Amino acid sequence: MTPRAGMLIAAGALVAGTVTVLPAAPAGAGEPTPRPLPRLTWTGCATKTYPKLQCATLKVPLNHDDPAGRSITLALTRVPHTARTFQGPLLVNPGGPGGSGRGMAGYVAASLPPKVAAEYDVIGFDPRGVGKSEPALDCKPGHFAPVRADSVPTGAEAERAGVARARSFAEACGRKYADVLPYIDTVSTARDLDAIRGALGAPQVNYLGYSYGTYLGAVYARLYPDRVRRMALDSVVNPHGVWYEDNIAQDYAFDTRHKDFMAWVARQDAVYRLGTDPAAVEAAWYRMRDALRETPAGGKVGPGELEDTFLPGGYYDGYWPRLANAFSAYVNDGDPAPLKEAYERYGEADAAADNGYSVYTSVQCRDAGWPRDWNVWRKDNWDVHAKAPFSTWNNAWYNAPCAFWPVEPLTPPEVSNDQVPPVLILQATDDAATPYEGGVALHRLVRGSSLVVEEGGGNHGVTLGGNDCLDDHLATYLATGKVPRAEGDAEVDAVCAALPEPEPEPVAPAAKKSEKTDTAEKAEETDKSDQSDRSENSGKRAGAQRAEPAGVALHGFLGHVR
Repeated sequence: MTPRAGMLIAAGALVAGTVTVLPAAPAGAGEPTPRPLPRLTWTGCATKTYPKLQCATLKVPLNHDDPAGRSITLALTRVPHTARTFQGPLLVNPGGPGGSGRGMAGYVAASLPPKVAAEYDVIGFDPRGVGKSEPALDCKPGHFAPVRADSVPTGAEAERAGVARARSFAEACGRKYADVLPYIDTVSTARDLDAIRGALGAPQVNYLGYSYGTYLGAVYARLYPDRVRRMALDSVVNPHGVWYEDNIAQDYAFDTRHKDFMAWVARQDAVYRLGTDPAAVEAAWYRMRDALRETPAGGKVGPGELEDTFLPGGYYDGYWPRLANAFSAYVNDGDPAPLKEAYERYGEADAAADNGYSVYTSVQCRDAGWPRDWNVWRKDNWDVHAKAPFSTWNNAWYNAPCAFWPVEPLTPPEVSNDQVPPVLILQATDDAATPYEGGVALHRLVRGSSLVVEEGGGNHGVTLGGNDCLDDHLATYLATGKVPRAEGDAEVDAVCAALPEPEPEPVAPAAKKSEKTDTAEKAEETDKSDQSDRSENSGKRAGAQRAEPAGVALHGFLGHVR
């Protein structure tokens, strides 16, 4: 939907061995011919943070229905088990589509209770098309270079330019990857998961997926229900809305979450000096947006880039203090520097983001049908914009290549399931990226699943981020397979309280706006360290007062989701 600070896990130079494996056929397609499966060759690729990290690569068919045809390569990571009790592989996915998952093995292994992590081989992977997997897609480098035109069309000519830009991106993908695009989709990726399972020599897999990774997990479980041992799904995609309707729902949800942020700023008026009335604070934000149309901050931050910068605040409230600081400095002191710095930290697209966006569009445009008549997009987005203006048109342009995608769409698979063991579903009530209704919908579709709710929580990807109640449910499930059960007919099986809102951070005096404070310098050093080896991401980033939830720390901001 809109490009973000890029993938928070970029690949390092990790060396791996390579094997080829033929995947099993989907359930119902008949048993594959028995054959010995080679094992992955793991080599050390330790980092400072994750000294036990190992790497491998795996060749899989581009087209799983033609296993003897062209192959592609998946890049994998592993933190091996150390306990005598071995519960098998735990495959982890941070979301996307387009999110790099190689760094997630180390993160999850380090974030789970040591006794639980020690019983699993935690397996991360870059899905097909992503990161260090080959080929890695990059349809049109620099597509999000600043300063873009205002995301909200100011007239027919501006709208035509936006349509032409979206069409150009779709055509560029078609020219560069005509032979690959028909196989960049969720079902193909789910079949890759089973190829990984086979290469690991495991009869069943355990799985932890965030955001889009919940949909990937649900599709895998539908295709291979007998190969699921345990499955935890955090921040759930609504399977009924794949993908056009889900994006519309997000427009409303992100606008609501942005208003929550504005209300928080109003409660911190003593620090940010933007007023005590949330509506007045929000009006000041939109005035800032209008001003940036005329004079982009630092020559880089126009209205679209401003939305890119503030959208991460809809994922994770730990970003609110720094975003509010930049907002206040611009409005009260006429200082655009903190806004430019915030954009470079949270919103600017890099090569990893270009790759992520290319895979994002390739998967979403292929997975399901999108309106091909631009008049439908125009009407729907103006209708939504009238009620939820924060990022509706930004999101529309992010997805607009799907109106012109060069590959015909598939029919989304049914994900209802009555054959899998108990699935643990975790969902915040005020999640903007994957609204609450998605968790409820999947809970109803998967018989025997358990729904754990973070009441009043607005963050995305809520486990392994400091909420002990949620983390205890996840750890218990992975350790024992037990899920909480509601009494009677209650739909929610367990409720956890949300974490407290963040504390404000002091705004640097305007007189010192050209100087870097010690805190800013330390934050910059932290970011450089993150960039030098993002596979070591610990989930604690500068500006956040508590650990980011795993789904935020690891999948980045490839759009309103995922």
